[in-house]
Amino acid sequence: MRDGQGHWRRALLVALALVALQLGSLVAPAYACGCGAMVPQSGRQLSVRQETSVVRWDGHTEQIVMRLTVDGNAPRAAWIMPVPGRATVKLGDRALFDQLEGLSAPVHRTHSYFWPRDGDWPFAKERGVGDGAPRAGAKPPVEVIGRERLGPFDVARLTASDPTALRDWLARNGFRLPPALAIELRPYVEQKWEYVAIRLAPDQAGRTLGGPLDPLSLTFASDRAVYPMRLSRQARTPQVLNLYVLSGHRMETASAIGGPAPETLFAGRVEHPSGALGDLTGRDAPVYLTALTQTFPKPSLITGDHELRAAADDTPFQRVWYTDELTTVGGVPAWLLTVGGGLLVLLAAAGGAAASHRRRAGARAEAARTPGI
Repeated sequence: MRDGQGHWRRALLVALALVALQLGSLVAPAYACGCGAMVPQSGRQLSVRQETSVVRWDGHTEQIVMRLTVDGNAPRAAWIMPVPGRATVKLGDRALFDQLEGLSAPVHRTHSYFWPRDGDWPFAKERGVGDGAPRAGAKPPVEVIGRERLGPFDVARLTASDPTALRDWLARNGFRLPPALAIELRPYVEQKWEYVAIRLAPDQAGRTLGGPLDPLSLTFASDRAVYPMRLSRQARTPQVLNLYVLSGHRMETASAIGGPAPETLFAGRVEHPSGALGDLTGRDAPVYLTALTQTFPKPSLITGDHELRAAADDTPFQRVWYTDELTTVGGVPAWLLTVGGGLLVLLAAAGGAAASHRRRAGARAEAARTPGI
């Protein structure tokens, strides 16, 4: 009886632990990868399933177009993004990402092989289905540069000289920033960066955030191409960064900033930009497209922001996906025709040799029967 009670007690403790874990996940804040931090409404959960960004830089001006795909049960959330200069904000074009994905996609080629492999006849097998008050004459700790409504987004553009004041201002205006992020914001404040604070809300009342959000485009002056990443240090799950870089040359990151080295998925010049890409870069001059991807298994190791620089050369690169295909002639495997043809030649040769042998044997027998002269 005691053993049965012990089993029930252990099962109850396990169940309570699982419930506590689930409740903890519901109130835990979610942080997004890449150029900002996502903070859901208190008591709700929100995660960024995917973030893809486009960086356009001409040596003086930088533009970042970002697209977020989110999951969760939060009706509202805040997206906080630091920028090195005064930013203008507008909605981006969804078609831009589809176009860049198509331009950087791998090319498909066929690799033919001669001899049969597993799965080819005759080796075929069945397959399974597998705020404090400011000093007199000083700027306030937080200054609102502008605020506007863009589609489902409430966008506030801010400057801040005190990360704690920034956090308090955001809280008073519905952006609930966890205190831990104030530490990560301090370097941006020291560098006199500004912020774009965006309140995300569905178009219809009563709905929660989910799926792909409308892209946002931010443009600001910058003498170097940067992609803010520091806030992702607070992420609690592995992060993935997908980045399209548009510039005059092939681009690369100056360092890995705490993750494995970024992988180049595509590098090449687009001679005649059209569609959404042409609208972004202009259609009069070619643009060099570099597609990068990077994973951060341990976001806490991120050391700072990505700085993008020109690569040593503009060597193009494109992935190639090969499809292995058995060589056939008229639908018949070439090896079978070759082997079969060879066998026929051998059989014909053997038959000819046998016939010749029979003729010679017959001639000898005939000579033996014929008397000599």
